[in-house]
Amino acid sequence: MRVVILDNYEEVSRWAALHIAERIRESAAREPAARGRRAKPFVLGLPTGSTPLGTYRELIRLCGEKKVSFENVVTFNMDEYLGLGEDHPQSYRRFMMDNFFNHVDMDKKNIHTLNGLAQDSGAECLAYEEAIRAAGGIELFLGGMGSDGHLAFNEPGSSLSSRTRVKTLTGETRIANARFFGGDPQRVPATALTVGVGTVMDAREVLVLVSGYQKARALRAVVEEGINHMWTLSCLQMHQCAIIVCDREATDELKVRTVRYFRDIERRP
Repeated sequence: MRVVILDNYEEVSRWAALHIAERIRESAAREPAARGRRAKPFVLGLPTGSTPLGTYRELIRLCGEKKVSFENVVTFNMDEYLGLGEDHPQSYRRFMMDNFFNHVDMDKKNIHTLNGLAQDSGAECLAYEEAIRAAGGIELFLGGMGSDGHLAFNEPGSSLSSRTRVKTLTGETRIANARFFGGDPQRVPATALTVGVGTVMDAREVLVLVSGYQKARALRAVVEEGINHMWTLSCLQMHQCAIIVCDREATDELKVRTVRYFRDIERRP
């Protein structure tokens, strides 16, 4: 597991956006279109929430400057509130359209999000897993981390081999997300559709953003302690290509030796 430690949230956002853009460009160069055949798409997994907003702004800027194109990118979002339609102001589909998809050169047919109003939520989850497989699997999954170390809506105690499913949200998660619902945790849906830990781990690369003092305790558990289903992001210790990009505030509870080690690794040519 690679841990990139930067000074602040803005640097974290910029680093992540440049990394994603480079990966998309590399894929386009490696899998160019041939006569009568389109180029292989780059399949990107995406999160919602406050943390990735800076990365999305940077990607929008890079796209506007013609430094990256999303014309041949296929996306799968991590989760959606159960009971919210895609036009609901707080649905994650709406969030992605407003904060990212409407501002880049994406073919909207390549956008995949879970349907919070699906009549059969179990079938919806199975179909989502199948759609990911049909797309060739996710090349890079971008994610964030909750203050309790959860990944997507895989709350503490989630199976580390879990797949896309319905998940009941903890009180802590609903309190954290209440800022999007007028500050009232009771207005936050109690359940959500979410990709599983196993779904994310299937991606060929996982890139997780961590920012702020409130994430420091969880980051310590994820980086310095063992694999534990009570800190679901600790699963990254078993991934062959996992990167955590964090700011200095988020490292506040890491050992000095740990911080020194990861900083030294990044400085080496």
